[in-house]
Amino acid sequence: MDYLLFFIIGILLMIIFALTAKFFLLHRSAQEIREAFQNRLTEDTNTLIDISSRDPYMRSLAADINEQLRKLRNERRRYQQGDRELKEAVMNISHDLRTPLTAIYGYLSLLDREEKSKQVNRYLSQIENRVKAMSTLTEELFRYSVITSAGELRPERLDMVRALEESLLSFYGSMQEKGIRPEIHMPESSVYRELDASALGRIFSNIISNALKYSDGDFIVSMEDNGSITFANTAKDMDPVTVGKLFDKFYTVEAGRNSTGLGLSIAKLLTEKMGGSIEAEYRKNKIIVHLSFSK
Repeated sequence: MDYLLFFIIGILLMIIFALTAKFFLLHRSAQEIREAFQNRLTEDTNTLIDISSRDPYMRSLAADINEQLRKLRNERRRYQQGDRELKEAVMNISHDLRTPLTAIYGYLSLLDREEKSKQVNRYLSQIENRVKAMSTLTEELFRYSVITSAGELRPERLDMVRALEESLLSFYGSMQEKGIRPEIHMPESSVYRELDASALGRIFSNIISNALKYSDGDFIVSMEDNGSITFANTAKDMDPVTVGKLFDKFYTVEAGRNSTGLGLSIAKLLTEKMGGSIEAEYRKNKIIVHLSFSK
């Protein structure tokens, strides 16, 4: 009787051991599939998921995932190819539009020298305004296409305080024309980050330009010692929903109907390319843009 009991206990222990080993192998296979799947999603590779387990169900799962990865890889390549072709087309079109626009400017300049009635002058003024708007849109489209198609940025050690001061100085004339006396708060010491100088200048320029465009007469810039920057301006005609869309491509509001709607979109794209963050909010009748870059 004791032998039978020991035999049963032995069988049960063997079963428990076998199930434990099976569970361990399945757990390891699931872990291998999870890690391999994450790698395949982030890397452009043809390598398929392979697991050490010989369990038919786990190998079948890996095979099914491999099949879906093949389809995903093909769709990704189609999208990338289409995206490149679209960007190249936009770049070429915007570049080609420069020539006829330049010619139109030339003819308008010649017409200015001729005697014209007030009505004709009014019509020509409207034409010139529309041509300028189209020229601005064409230029922004070209720049956007170049930025999105460009390769890696070239980061270097930059003083963000100095870069922001230079950008603000470049808009001094525009601020005077609008009667805006900016309120600026800067750290006493330098704030260094590894950033692309040209991209950072474009970001600052687009944010400042947008602020002046919608400002009701004020402009506040504050940089903290940690490098975070806040741009704020009063805009009573705005609302939270509208401000939330300012980073959308080609989105414009009535107050900025001569805008291309690409300025802040470009700023957001470049900021994220350099590992930073940018967002806007509407509080107490003010548009507030927050910009920061991690160390």
